[in-house]
Amino acid sequence: MSTPESFANQLLQAEQDRVGTVALTDQSPSFTVQDAYAVQLEIIKQKVAQGQTIVGKKIGLTSVAMQKLLGVDEPDYGHLLDGMVVENGTELSYNEVMQPKVEGEVAFVFKKDLKGPNVTALDVIQATDYLLPSLEIVDSRVKDWKIKLPDTIADNASSSHYVLGGKPVSVDKVDLSQVGMVLLRNGEIVNTGVGAAVMGHPANCVAWLANKLSEFDITLKAGEVILSGALSAAVDAEPGDVFTAKIAHLGEVSVRFSS
Repeated sequence: MSTPESFANQLLQAEQDRVGTVALTDQSPSFTVQDAYAVQLEIIKQKVAQGQTIVGKKIGLTSVAMQKLLGVDEPDYGHLLDGMVVENGTELSYNEVMQPKVEGEVAFVFKKDLKGPNVTALDVIQATDYLLPSLEIVDSRVKDWKIKLPDTIADNASSSHYVLGGKPVSVDKVDLSQVGMVLLRNGEIVNTGVGAAVMGHPANCVAWLANKLSEFDITLKAGEVILSGALSAAVDAEPGDVFTAKIAHLGEVSVRFSS
């Protein structure tokens, strides 16, 4: 029987070799969401032991469309590490990714700790230092993205890299439920979205995260970056592509994939 350690090692090896593995749910049909979070925590534990630092969290599956696609009724989450940061406007080597997709979203940066249960969107807003526009580069260590919910959770919520842009904006300066986003690839619009697309309001997503993490006795810490969820569908990235997200009132953020 596979253990969290063996599944974690398998995903880490797939990442290192840049060769997708078979979905864990295909290898072990009884593999559950709880099992998957145990695998994710083992992966993060190993990366921290190698010198990386946890700098925040990401929330996935915040849209109804994505939840229906995977047959679930709540989001998932992953960890952000300092090794995942790409500076705004710079290049990410395509050799560092496998089958990347790009999403535009709102990033929250906290000024105080937040811990569930019973955290509300208002609590999130009061704990937020500022907002930034962000791009998340999602990727899968599972071959051809053939995943179910436990597969993406185990794989650190299919995270890869992220980019923060713009200038810090106070949370009380923006109506996040109405904020609009345009995602461009090579200067052409490929997606649009609005804050209400993610659980009605991005702060609702962060509140869900704080409450979910309380089940694992984890606190969201001051200074952490929280990627609150994609405002529209993820778009495939190819070598040479340049992606830019423009979010109303928050500014823009971009990244180029090396060819």
